[in-house]
Order: sequence, then C-alpha cells, then structure tokens
Amino acid sequence: MPTDTPSVAAPSGSRSLEHPPREDIRLADVLHALADPMRLCIVRTLAAAEGELNCADIELPVSKSTCTHHFRVLREHGVIQQLYRGTAKMNRLRTADLEELFPGLIDGVLRADPASTFVDVSVTFEQDATVHPGTQLLGSTH
Repeated sequence: MPTDTPSVAAPSGSRSLEHPPREDIRLADVLHALADPMRLCIVRTLAAAEGELNCADIELPVSKSTCTHHFRVLREHGVIQQLYRGTAKMNRLRTADLEELFPGLIDGVLRADPASTFVDVSVTFEQDATVHPGTQLLGSTH
C-alpha cells in the first residue's frame, strides 16, 4: 500500500516538518482542519493544482502569520504534506492517505458549493451582543 508521506528520513542537515503517519490521522482532526474557510480554500487550491504549490502561490486575505497557522493546522492534522525544496516550502494534499482512511471524504468536500462556506450570518441584538457565524440561537428553526 503506497502512502503519500515519505517513509525515508530527511538527510542530515536538511529541514523537515512533522507529519502524522497515516495510521495516526483521525477523522475528527481532518474535519476540524477542513471546517475553517481559509483552510478549505487552501485545500481547494491544492486539489485544483493537482501537484505541489509553494505557500506563496496560494493567496489568502489574511496576514502571513495567519497563513502559516492555517498551513500548520492542515499539516498537523494529516490533510497536507509540506516539504522544503531549497528555501521554498511546498505543499500538496495527502490524497491517497485520506482516500484510504476516509473514502470519498475529500471528493465530497471539494464538490460542495464553495460559496456556502463564506456566508455572513452575524446578527446584532438590542443589547449589542453579536451572534457569530455557526452559533445556533435558542428557538431557532434554522
């Protein structure tokens, strides 16, 4: 069974990043990583590229440190693989690993309407309390 994650240790002196082995990837972690709209945008972009992309090739409307955070979450939860090629940090989906563990999950996520992840559902009440996206209101039928 081939795996997306290299089993060979990085040469001495080279930079490498920690990735969970296939057997340690958990569905709850993958779903958590995919739940954020920015991380989902990264996954969609990598899937469309059908190969590796440099972090700088994926433009997000957030600061560089926030981008770094999102890439780290995706890597640590087993969704992407990151490796250094010279000074560039390259990224790719761990498609084979994810398909082996959770058949159809990534395809289903990628088929979902991308516009539905960016809906602004904030509501302000008289007391000036804001309900943030994803918050379910008591008595709400939605």
